[in-house]
Amino acid sequence: MDIVVVIPAYNEEKYIGAVVEEVKKYVPNVIVIDDGSRDRTAEIAKQHKVILIRHSTNLGKGAALRNGCDFAIKKGAKALVVLDADGQHDPSKIPEFLGKLSEFGLVFGYRELSTTMPFILRFGNRFISKSTHILYGISLRDTQSGYRAFTAETYPTIRWESSDYGMESEMIAKAGKHRLKYAEIPIQTIYADKYKGTTVIDGIKIVMKMVWWRLH
Repeated sequence: MDIVVVIPAYNEEKYIGAVVEEVKKYVPNVIVIDDGSRDRTAEIAKQHKVILIRHSTNLGKGAALRNGCDFAIKKGAKALVVLDADGQHDPSKIPEFLGKLSEFGLVFGYRELSTTMPFILRFGNRFISKSTHILYGISLRDTQSGYRAFTAETYPTIRWESSDYGMESEMIAKAGKHRLKYAEIPIQTIYADKYKGTTVIDGIKIVMKMVWWRLH
């Protein structure tokens, strides 16, 4: 359990099996948090011999990921990699994330803001990135990518309270406040389905929360 990959999942029966199998090529220890799915996500994940944590109701990505990471740390994990369950993230980048952790306590994956990225995501990413730089003095190419890695020593500093998609920004805010040393690596992202994730309303809420976190 030195290295653990943590995957929050909500109604991802279409992809979770393939994602876990790819991840296991690089890291054998995988925790899947089924966040109140109404489909066969938990059943399929269990077939692939993961550590499965189930929520009876949907608590949100932030809550699911936090519970998974807390569990991994309690089991003695020294390094954690977190990625999405919908097939967007390429598990072959895991060794690169882990390699960076030998020097940095926190590693962010960043997506190129290309035309393949939904416009709403490109716009929101730029807006949140600029707000993050102004408020916390931390410059990142992609503030909303869910593909990240961090050490067990770093985790208590960046551990988030947000239950929703705001957890990605809260993690960055805490990293900026504590001036943590971090690295970025480029990742490829595959948008297989219609856009899902941070909406315009979510983005506005995230920036408002960042202002609140900065003042308090």
